[in-house]
Amino acid sequence: MDTRQLKKFISILALVVCGHFSQAQDFSAFKKAVFVRGKDTLLYRIMYPVDYNVNKSYPLIVFLHGAGLRGNDNERQLTESGRFFLPDSIRTKYPAIVIFPQCPSDSMWFKHPPSPPFDTTVAVNHQMNTLALSTPERLVKLLMDSLAAHKIADKKRIYLGGTSLGGFGTYDLTSHYPDYFAAVFPICGQANVALYPKRAKNVPVWIFHGAMDDVINIWPDRAMIKALQQSGAKHARYTEYPEGKHNIDANVFAEPDLFPWLFSFRK
Repeated sequence: MDTRQLKKFISILALVVCGHFSQAQDFSAFKKAVFVRGKDTLLYRIMYPVDYNVNKSYPLIVFLHGAGLRGNDNERQLTESGRFFLPDSIRTKYPAIVIFPQCPSDSMWFKHPPSPPFDTTVAVNHQMNTLALSTPERLVKLLMDSLAAHKIADKKRIYLGGTSLGGFGTYDLTSHYPDYFAAVFPICGQANVALYPKRAKNVPVWIFHGAMDDVINIWPDRAMIKALQQSGAKHARYTEYPEGKHNIDANVFAEPDLFPWLFSFRK
């Protein structure tokens, strides 16, 4: 194998390991769907439990993808984290409806204060979660409402997670609707350290971040867990990966306690 072939092999291997080689993964269990409200449309993929019973309400997990997977193909949002929900061991032991919505490329999972994208300075942090929902974020909330209203999803067992931009969105939706979610797990995101504990300290949360994150500064999450603990939050967990950079989804979903912890909570 010459140098050129070796470099090509390494590049392909890296894509597979990072979960970006979508053609190698079968996502057919996630069905394509569209949610429309007025003039607004949300594309999403939905996976039902094995042996799904239409007469039963199931726990609902909604996972918000990162900024790089935005678009309108209703496919890309699965390429990084969708695979972690597919194993039979997970689907059998924790039967749930799993939804991966897709944020359009010209929007966000939250409304960012006037500043550069993903700014984590203290001044910007103290403006986080103070604005109204973005359109995609609002549609995600309405979709969850609809599934609960039709008793497809169990309204007492709605769980929310997300990575990077999706971590921001997870915090933001929880901040706006602290009585809605049974538990949440933001990954390498950011929330208003002063405001979030006041609004959502009673929401079980497991925060994840890589100590070497070179995209989203880790300080807001480090400060957040301290603020939650000081506010008396009873179910706030924090995991930091010393060698982890920004893409830590594989680390998070390798945590043996993640699904047991998540499903131990209900409203």
